[in-house]
Amino acid sequence: MSIELLATSIADRAYDRIRADIVFGRLKPGTRLGLDRLAKEYGASVSTLREILSRLSSEGLVLAEGQRGFRVTPVSPAGFQDVAAMRLLLETYALPLSFAAGDLEWESRVVAAHYKLAVMERRMLGGDHEGTELWKRYDREFHQSLIEACGSQTLLDLYGGVFDQYLRYQMVAVVFRGQIAAEEHKALLDCALERNSERACAVLTRHVDGCVSYSLDNGALQ
Repeated sequence: MSIELLATSIADRAYDRIRADIVFGRLKPGTRLGLDRLAKEYGASVSTLREILSRLSSEGLVLAEGQRGFRVTPVSPAGFQDVAAMRLLLETYALPLSFAAGDLEWESRVVAAHYKLAVMERRMLGGDHEGTELWKRYDREFHQSLIEACGSQTLLDLYGGVFDQYLRYQMVAVVFRGQIAAEEHKALLDCALERNSERACAVLTRHVDGCVSYSLDNGALQ
């Protein structure tokens, strides 16, 4: 491997790890991101880390504070409401497009994604919370699968970034609404197989609004 490719590989791995650590709450909101400490932890140079943190800043996951450096973007109730509204805007726009264009292969991916999510939800309902991060990965995969036939990669990319911000709030608030959320996911699966986008958008709105209300009522983001 050339030096240039090696450097790119190191930078990409560091970016993926830092981003995942922010999204899944291992790097807490408001945490100072000291470059020397990050260099030791993620195995990247200080200059590479500056580029990575600047990139994450453009994604809204990191705050650049001039001479004071970088820190993980804080969370707030208003921030969660804003991200949730953007998620709904994109997802309810994409769902009808995806349902109209989706073929049998798309259906099979939606069913498979829901199966994995439902297994994790049953485990968590049984009291096993060891797989929280995997559960949220499957949650993301299921919602992504529902809209992946929409025909617009730009829309999917925008949605992916917004969903990750939404997911970060969920991880910070430790949101699990139990049977209610599981039933809403099953309803979304049924809507997809029936191609009922109008009902799917209504279920999705209830699903997202319920998650936000649950988090705010519990005071988890104060």
